[in-house]
Amino acid sequence: MEVEHQESTDHANTLGVDMRKFLMWVFLGSDCLFFGAFIATYLLYRNSSIVGPYPHEILDIPVTSASTFILLTSSLAMVLSLAAFQRGNTSAARFWLFATAFLGSTFLGFQVFEFYHFAHEGLTPKTNLFGATFFTLTGFHGAHVALGVIWLFSLLGVSYTRGIPPEKSMNVELAGLYWHFVDIVWVVIFTVIYLLSSLPPSS
Repeated sequence: MEVEHQESTDHANTLGVDMRKFLMWVFLGSDCLFFGAFIATYLLYRNSSIVGPYPHEILDIPVTSASTFILLTSSLAMVLSLAAFQRGNTSAARFWLFATAFLGSTFLGFQVFEFYHFAHEGLTPKTNLFGATFFTLTGFHGAHVALGVIWLFSLLGVSYTRGIPPEKSMNVELAGLYWHFVDIVWVVIFTVIYLLSSLPPSS
Protein backbone atom coordinates (compact mmCIF):
# COMPACT_ATOMS: atom_id res chain seq x y z
CA MET A 1 0.00 0.00 0.00
CA GLU A 2 2.86 2.38 0.74
CA VAL A 3 4.28 1.88 -2.74
CA GLU A 4 0.90 2.58 -4.35
CA HIS A 5 0.39 5.68 -2.20
CA GLN A 6 3.88 6.95 -3.03
CA GLU A 7 3.28 6.38 -6.73
CA SER A 8 0.00 8.30 -6.65
CA THR A 9 1.50 11.25 -4.79
CA ASP A 10 4.45 11.37 -7.18
CA HIS A 11 2.04 12.28 -9.97
CA ALA A 12 0.40 15.11 -8.02
CA ASN A 13 1.61 18.70 -7.94
CA THR A 14 1.47 21.07 -4.98
CA LEU A 15 -2.13 22.02 -5.83
CA GLY A 16 -3.27 18.44 -5.42
CA VAL A 17 -3.95 17.98 -9.14
CA ASP A 18 -2.60 14.87 -10.82
CA MET A 19 0.23 16.03 -13.06
CA ARG A 20 -0.71 13.58 -15.80
CA LYS A 21 -4.22 15.00 -15.94
CA PHE A 22 -2.84 18.54 -15.95
CA LEU A 23 -0.54 17.75 -18.87
CA MET A 24 -3.42 16.12 -20.73
CA TRP A 25 -5.49 19.28 -20.36
CA VAL A 26 -2.55 21.33 -21.65
CA PHE A 27 -2.24 19.02 -24.66
CA LEU A 28 -5.97 19.19 -25.38
CA GLY A 29 -5.90 22.96 -25.07
CA SER A 30 -3.10 23.22 -27.62
CA ASP A 31 -4.93 20.78 -29.87
CA CYS A 32 -7.95 23.09 -29.76
CA LEU A 33 -5.82 25.74 -31.42
CA PHE A 34 -4.98 23.42 -34.31
CA PHE A 35 -8.59 22.39 -34.83
CA GLY A 36 -9.71 26.00 -34.52
CA ALA A 37 -7.25 27.04 -37.22
CA PHE A 38 -8.39 24.25 -39.55
CA ILE A 39 -12.07 25.04 -38.98
CA ALA A 40 -11.49 28.75 -39.57
CA THR A 41 -9.61 27.98 -42.79
CA TYR A 42 -12.44 25.73 -43.95
CA LEU A 43 -15.06 28.41 -43.25
CA LEU A 44 -12.97 30.95 -45.12
CA TYR A 45 -12.51 28.90 -48.29
CA ARG A 46 -15.44 26.46 -48.45
CA ASN A 47 -17.41 28.62 -50.91
CA SER A 48 -14.38 29.85 -52.85
CA SER A 49 -14.03 26.88 -55.19
CA ILE A 50 -14.13 27.74 -58.88
CA VAL A 51 -15.06 24.19 -59.91
CA GLY A 52 -17.20 21.54 -58.23
CA PRO A 53 -18.23 19.38 -56.66
CA TYR A 54 -19.48 21.80 -54.03
CA PRO A 55 -20.46 20.98 -50.43
CA HIS A 56 -24.23 20.99 -50.99
CA GLU A 57 -23.80 18.70 -54.00
CA ILE A 58 -21.85 15.88 -52.37
CA LEU A 59 -22.30 15.82 -48.60
CA ASP A 60 -24.43 12.92 -47.33
CA ILE A 61 -26.13 14.04 -44.12
CA PRO A 62 -27.95 10.76 -43.24
CA VAL A 63 -24.81 8.61 -43.49
CA THR A 64 -22.67 11.05 -41.53
CA SER A 65 -25.43 11.47 -38.94
CA ALA A 66 -25.29 7.71 -38.36
CA SER A 67 -21.51 7.76 -37.89
CA THR A 68 -21.85 10.76 -35.57
CA PHE A 69 -24.37 8.86 -33.44
CA ILE A 70 -21.94 5.92 -33.27
CA LEU A 71 -19.10 8.16 -32.10
CA LEU A 72 -21.27 9.85 -29.47
CA THR A 73 -22.42 6.44 -28.24
CA SER A 74 -18.76 5.50 -27.80
CA SER A 75 -18.42 8.36 -25.30
CA LEU A 76 -21.16 6.81 -23.18
CA ALA A 77 -19.37 3.45 -23.36
CA MET A 78 -16.16 5.17 -22.24
CA VAL A 79 -17.93 6.64 -19.20
CA LEU A 80 -19.31 3.23 -18.26
CA SER A 81 -15.89 1.62 -18.69
CA LEU A 82 -14.15 4.12 -16.41
CA ALA A 83 -16.87 3.78 -13.77
CA ALA A 84 -16.50 0.00 -13.86
CA PHE A 85 -12.70 0.21 -13.50
CA GLN A 86 -13.10 2.54 -10.52
CA ARG A 87 -15.50 0.06 -8.88
CA GLY A 88 -13.15 -2.83 -9.55
CA ASN A 89 -15.65 -4.52 -11.88
CA THR A 90 -13.07 -5.79 -14.35
CA SER A 91 -15.34 -7.79 -16.64
CA ALA A 92 -17.76 -4.89 -17.19
CA ALA A 93 -14.85 -2.46 -17.59
CA ARG A 94 -13.29 -4.59 -20.31
CA PHE A 95 -16.60 -4.99 -22.10
CA TRP A 96 -17.29 -1.26 -22.24
CA LEU A 97 -13.69 -0.45 -23.12
CA PHE A 98 -13.87 -2.87 -26.05
CA ALA A 99 -17.24 -1.36 -27.02
CA THR A 100 -15.66 2.10 -27.07
CA ALA A 101 -12.78 0.97 -29.27
CA PHE A 102 -15.12 -0.99 -31.55
CA LEU A 103 -17.47 1.97 -32.03
CA GLY A 104 -14.49 4.22 -32.72
CA SER A 105 -13.25 1.75 -35.33
CA THR A 106 -16.71 1.68 -36.89
CA PHE A 107 -16.68 5.47 -37.13
CA LEU A 108 -13.34 5.27 -38.93
CA GLY A 109 -14.85 2.71 -41.30
CA PHE A 110 -17.60 5.18 -42.16
CA GLN A 111 -14.99 7.87 -42.78
CA VAL A 112 -12.93 5.66 -45.09
CA PHE A 113 -16.10 4.79 -47.01
CA GLU A 114 -16.97 8.48 -47.29
CA PHE A 115 -13.49 9.38 -48.55
CA TYR A 116 -13.68 6.62 -51.15
CA HIS A 117 -17.15 7.73 -52.23
CA PHE A 118 -16.08 11.36 -52.55
CA ALA A 119 -13.02 10.39 -54.59
CA HIS A 120 -15.28 8.33 -56.87
CA GLU A 121 -17.52 11.39 -57.29
CA GLY A 122 -14.52 13.51 -58.23
CA LEU A 123 -13.71 15.23 -54.94
CA THR A 124 -10.11 14.89 -53.75
CA PRO A 125 -7.76 17.22 -51.85
CA LYS A 126 -6.54 18.48 -55.23
CA THR A 127 -9.95 19.08 -56.82
CA ASN A 128 -10.78 22.47 -55.33
CA LEU A 129 -10.49 24.55 -52.17
CA PHE A 130 -13.44 22.79 -50.58
CA GLY A 131 -11.79 19.41 -51.14
CA ALA A 132 -8.45 20.60 -49.77
CA THR A 133 -9.89 22.06 -46.58
CA PHE A 134 -12.45 19.27 -46.10
CA PHE A 135 -9.94 16.42 -46.32
CA THR A 136 -7.41 18.28 -44.18
CA LEU A 137 -9.88 18.93 -41.36
CA THR A 138 -11.66 15.57 -41.35
CA GLY A 139 -8.42 13.68 -41.97
CA PHE A 140 -6.76 15.43 -39.03
CA HIS A 141 -9.68 14.47 -36.83
CA GLY A 142 -9.68 10.93 -38.19
CA ALA A 143 -6.03 10.58 -37.23
CA HIS A 144 -6.96 11.56 -33.68
CA VAL A 145 -9.71 8.94 -33.60
CA ALA A 146 -7.29 6.30 -34.90
CA LEU A 147 -4.77 7.21 -32.19
CA GLY A 148 -7.52 6.98 -29.59
CA VAL A 149 -8.61 3.55 -30.82
CA ILE A 150 -5.02 2.28 -30.57
CA TRP A 151 -4.79 3.70 -27.05
CA LEU A 152 -8.04 2.01 -26.01
CA PHE A 153 -7.02 -1.38 -27.39
CA SER A 154 -3.66 -0.99 -25.62
CA LEU A 155 -5.44 -0.39 -22.32
CA LEU A 156 -7.62 -3.41 -23.00
CA GLY A 157 -4.49 -5.50 -23.51
CA VAL A 158 -2.97 -4.17 -20.28
CA SER A 159 -6.13 -5.06 -18.38
CA TYR A 160 -5.72 -8.69 -19.46
CA THR A 161 -1.96 -8.96 -18.94
CA ARG A 162 -1.26 -6.86 -15.84
CA GLY A 163 -4.69 -5.72 -14.74
CA ILE A 164 -5.97 -2.20 -14.04
CA PRO A 165 -7.05 -1.99 -10.37
CA PRO A 166 -9.14 0.96 -9.14
CA GLU A 167 -6.06 2.84 -7.92
CA LYS A 168 -4.63 2.67 -11.46
CA SER A 169 -7.83 3.88 -13.15
CA MET A 170 -6.24 7.27 -13.86
CA ASN A 171 -4.73 5.68 -16.98
CA VAL A 172 -8.25 4.97 -18.22
CA GLU A 173 -9.47 8.41 -17.15
CA LEU A 174 -6.76 10.10 -19.24
CA ALA A 175 -7.80 8.07 -22.27
CA GLY A 176 -11.39 9.05 -21.51
CA LEU A 177 -10.54 12.75 -21.46
CA TYR A 178 -8.86 12.42 -24.84
CA TRP A 179 -11.76 10.41 -26.26
CA HIS A 180 -14.43 12.85 -25.09
CA PHE A 181 -12.41 15.72 -26.55
CA VAL A 182 -12.25 13.98 -29.93
CA ASP A 183 -16.02 13.41 -29.81
CA ILE A 184 -16.78 17.03 -28.92
CA VAL A 185 -14.57 18.28 -31.72
CA TRP A 186 -16.43 16.05 -34.15
CA VAL A 187 -19.76 17.58 -33.10
CA VAL A 188 -18.35 20.98 -34.04
CA ILE A 189 -16.97 19.64 -37.34
CA PHE A 190 -20.27 17.91 -38.15
CA THR A 191 -22.17 21.13 -37.49
CA VAL A 192 -19.83 23.34 -39.51
CA ILE A 193 -19.19 21.05 -42.47
CA TYR A 194 -22.26 18.90 -42.84
CA LEU A 195 -25.16 20.87 -41.39
CA LEU A 196 -24.17 24.39 -42.44
CA SER A 197 -22.21 23.66 -45.60
CA SER A 198 -24.83 21.31 -47.03
CA LEU A 199 -27.07 24.31 -47.64
CA PRO A 200 -26.77 25.89 -51.10
CA PRO A 201 -24.80 29.16 -50.98
CA SER A 202 -26.92 32.28 -51.02
CA SER A 203 -26.85 34.11 -54.31
